[in-house]
Amino acid sequence: MLKRIVASLPAAVTVQDRDGRFLLVNEAAATQFLLPASDLVRIAPDSPPPSDALLRRREVGIELLRERRSVVCEETVLGADGSRIFRTAHKPVRIAGLDLLLSSATEITDQKLLEQNLFERAYFDELTGLPNRSVIETKANGLLHSEQSFALAFLDLDNFKQINDYYGHAVGDSLLVEFTKRISHNLRSTDMLSRISGDEFLLLLTPVLSRSEVDDYVEFVVQRLRAPFYIDNTELFASASIGVSIYPEHGRTFGELRHNADVAMYQIKNATKGGAVIFDAAMEQEAQQRMQTEQALRRAILDKRFCCAFQPKVEMRTQQVRGIEALVRLRDENGEILAPGSFINLAVELGLIDELTHLVLDEIMQSIDLIDETFGADVSISVNVAAKQACNLAFMTSFTAALAATGCPERFIVEVTEDAFVAKSKFQTEILPMLRQIGVRISIDDFGIGYSSLSALADITADEIKIDRSFITDIHQRPRSQSILRAIESISDALGMTVIAEGVETLEEVLYLQTATRIRYAQGYYFSKPVYLDEIKPVDPIRDELRWAIHGRHPEPARLRPARHYGGGRH
Repeated sequence: MLKRIVASLPAAVTVQDRDGRFLLVNEAAATQFLLPASDLVRIAPDSPPPSDALLRRREVGIELLRERRSVVCEETVLGADGSRIFRTAHKPVRIAGLDLLLSSATEITDQKLLEQNLFERAYFDELTGLPNRSVIETKANGLLHSEQSFALAFLDLDNFKQINDYYGHAVGDSLLVEFTKRISHNLRSTDMLSRISGDEFLLLLTPVLSRSEVDDYVEFVVQRLRAPFYIDNTELFASASIGVSIYPEHGRTFGELRHNADVAMYQIKNATKGGAVIFDAAMEQEAQQRMQTEQALRRAILDKRFCCAFQPKVEMRTQQVRGIEALVRLRDENGEILAPGSFINLAVELGLIDELTHLVLDEIMQSIDLIDETFGADVSISVNVAAKQACNLAFMTSFTAALAATGCPERFIVEVTEDAFVAKSKFQTEILPMLRQIGVRISIDDFGIGYSSLSALADITADEIKIDRSFITDIHQRPRSQSILRAIESISDALGMTVIAEGVETLEEVLYLQTATRIRYAQGYYFSKPVYLDEIKPVDPIRDELRWAIHGRHPEPARLRPARHYGGGRH
């Protein structure tokens, strides 16, 4: 009965003598070693075993009996279906005057596969197969406090969200895989590339002998990324902004090195995407200033410390105000006014621009009586919306509702840059009809410096084109700009859109526009800088003309007449 029980145990049981010979083998052990039990017990001590697994078992048995030592270990057996793994317990025993090794083994192949899967998920990126942040951090920490210098590069794909939005996440994932292959090419065995988030990577270069070596390699990576990627028969261009820190010059902990590489990356991304730069101390000062600006911006939004300046859109021949553009300004904690260039881009980046745009609309409506008194009750009111906002259906739905709630949505013009029309988004198909339905008009701001294309313009149904000031500055002295201006004028005529010349600052520019073009409307410092309503002091707002106390660079007295009969159509 005992023999039959041992033979039938699910655990693989064997007994070996001092020479490693099998004295007892049950059915599970025979299955483990892929040989019948009768063959296993007939293997002589002086003959070679038929497999590596049996050879290792013999050697282990002899050693453990000699040392009188128990042990639990893992054994791997190769079979036709691949490797099988067993957890085996060995225990020396003395029975009937004989030193024997009693062994029992249980298969753990599935458990090991599960452990390996969990390990890879914990330490490796599932999409690219790259080690994650904890792995590269562990390796970098192992290099700290050594005499060996190494570099840590922070890589961030440029415009990856737009690629995902335009082509879909499947193409985005494929791009990440191809990007990984391209960066990994020619890496040394001591280097390591890690994916730490969606489109962010860390590259550890070790060892590095000099700063010039790091410069050369990073430039090599930048050049490799300039070649297009081919994914699903689509040609994609995807650059990366790269910031680099070097140990020990730029930090003595992984956290410091990563932070400084991150700072350098944002420095180059803000300056020119697709470049690379090595960290220096001045970047840290800029990063601190940026953080202070960010905190001040968040506090200002919380405290609603924003106000609006208004700049007129003027009919050049009559000097009448046909519309005004609301320009947001920030009052800092000391009451000083900050121009939008110091905070608008940051507000967009931080996702605060939506709330800021609603605050602008609130400010306009709180001042609507003074606006009407100053400029005329029929002038249009332009509000700027960032391209990122214009393509955001959720925001534009709420903003359209807010415009409708003003009771005078037909007075408003939403100004967006041309990339909102060209991008593959819902602006043309879903957002534009919402604005049209409540009577809001559309203006293309900064026209000519974005993604203009004739094919895109053919589908645009805007009411107004605002020609960027880069084409207007010194227009009377620039023949090429004059040709471009005439082309834009012809396009706007064909599409039934009003043209506004932005950034008009000199009499020469005004005279050229009046004599050499059919453009009637302009905006710029020649007529008025952006002004605050509390700065305007009309003597009699009902009977007298509005007096501007700001500029006086006109050939005639600096007067602009409010348009009392502005009809609200195309002008």
